[in-house]
Amino acid sequence: MKKAKLDTYEQDMLEAFDQDKMTSVITSTDQLQKYRTAAHDTFIKDRRVNIRLSTPDLMDIQEKAAEEGLPYQTLIASILHKYVSGKLVERPSRRLTAQSTRTS
Repeated sequence: MKKAKLDTYEQDMLEAFDQDKMTSVITSTDQLQKYRTAAHDTFIKDRRVNIRLSTPDLMDIQEKAAEEGLPYQTLIASILHKYVSGKLVERPSRRLTAQSTRTS
């Protein structure tokens, strides 16, 4: 598996963590429980969905997942989660042209 490169901020955070310089910002056990519950509810996967993708799209997704060091199904789930939570930012595709996306 490919190791991700860290930017300066991430490297500083990792060094602070390794040197035990980080402290929790959670002030109460109620707050901690609230965050634990939210994390659990967000990441529980109790439903299965089957979809059909074109071979080129699946190959591109698998390539992106490999670059990120993730299983491709995890990447797909992450993209869908970002979309439904309004955090997915759409950028124009370099591969598609106006003609290839035009409807008749």
